[in-house]
Amino acid sequence: MKFVSDPVERTRFAKFVIVGILGAVIDFSVMNILSHFAHLELVAAGTISFVCAIISNFTWNRYWVYPDSRSRQPSSQLAMFFTVNIAGVLIRIPVLHFVEPLIVKILGNTSLLGDRPVDTIAKNLTLALAVGIVMLWNFFVNRYWTYNDVDKAVA
Repeated sequence: MKFVSDPVERTRFAKFVIVGILGAVIDFSVMNILSHFAHLELVAAGTISFVCAIISNFTWNRYWVYPDSRSRQPSSQLAMFFTVNIAGVLIRIPVLHFVEPLIVKILGNTSLLGDRPVDTIAKNLTLALAVGIVMLWNFFVNRYWTYNDVDKAVA
């Protein structure tokens, strides 16, 4: 697989992961604030938090991960990036909806958590799984569609 052996692409992926970690911090923070303080359901809170992370991720990807991607206007590239992320939401929502109850059920049968609230831990584990799945989707689709104009020799 050429991607694995290409140091330029590995560097881009590493930068993408760093941007993704920042996006995940934003995502988790907003989700926890909205679900805990505003009492929104996980799907609603997780969708809003995802949009906040998209805005951050686009900005960092455009100017740091792919600074040489300039053949498209920022608005056009944002539309492409957002489209990829909408598909990510379509992947993410079923994970949030169906996996959380399974994790609650699994965690509810264990005493390993002590006095920690099972629902909070379940929400965060579910979101972590969704973030991981969508991160892989986002990297490969954005790399080969949104940022397909970058020089393969520059990182």
